[in-house]
Amino acid sequence: MIGGVVINRFTFIDLFAGIGGFHQAASYFGGSCVFASEIDPQAQKAYIANYEVEPHGDITKIDASTIPDHDVLFAGFPCQPFSIIGDMKGFKDKRGTLFFDTARIIKEKKPKVFILENVKQLSTHNKGNTLKTIIKALETLGYKVYWKVLNALDFGLPQKRERTIIVGFIDQNVLFKFPTGTGAGNLNDILENEENIDPKYFASDHIVKKRMERHTSKYNPGIWHENKAGNITSYPFSCALRAGASYNYLLVDGKRRPTLRELLRLQGFPDSFLIVCNDRQTRKQAGNAVPVNVIKAVLQEVIDATSKIER
Repeated sequence: MIGGVVINRFTFIDLFAGIGGFHQAASYFGGSCVFASEIDPQAQKAYIANYEVEPHGDITKIDASTIPDHDVLFAGFPCQPFSIIGDMKGFKDKRGTLFFDTARIIKEKKPKVFILENVKQLSTHNKGNTLKTIIKALETLGYKVYWKVLNALDFGLPQKRERTIIVGFIDQNVLFKFPTGTGAGNLNDILENEENIDPKYFASDHIVKKRMERHTSKYNPGIWHENKAGNITSYPFSCALRAGASYNYLLVDGKRRPTLRELLRLQGFPDSFLIVCNDRQTRKQAGNAVPVNVIKAVLQEVIDATSKIER
């Protein structure tokens, strides 16, 4: 149960929905999506194809009173203003202020639970003051708030992806604890059979030769990562996927780029997820997604915590 609602009948909304990482996790527990918002047309296209829900567009133009009542609010508000990959402007970046649109909707609709997600750097941005501002705003709305940085690598996914997760309960009596995880997934489980992979994913002989000359990996299979300085490292897991550059800086065993399906698997999306956009857009969508396994684990703890209160 969540806040008195039978778990296989809880409702949720999905803000900054992307391709539905939150939706995947909520559906696993029987949740029903009553509203979604996503501004990117290509992500909207993927969302509609996979969930038969048409996301509304620009969240700043949505009247909160028109949003259906719901039990759980999910929001992966834009991370670029707080990311080390971005310029770290935070609330000075207009995308950073989109958190307050999330707060506006929470204030109007008073969901029983919310789960928010952002990059790890949100927790340290502006010496921690940005996160303090966010937590204070949510507490002012009447919520008991918890936060923690969780790593997808601890939740069955072979990807080092650290994210700040914020969970809030309107019931002040809820005692919540974040999941600890069960360890990394096996890279072999997400890799496709190389014999069936389109030649377009393979790097040129020149690139492969240069990589092999500069690095010898201890891992097979492994993901080779080249940073901006040209240093190459390899691990039995992927570094964090990014919306723009993942295709170029990650190579499986130093010789080929991950396929679209492999990128989605690294984020916990099942193979039943329909790929309906072109390669560039799908890579971007995978890089922007929330890791499904992490949200599943958090939701399980939310269910357990609220069930104890209700008993």
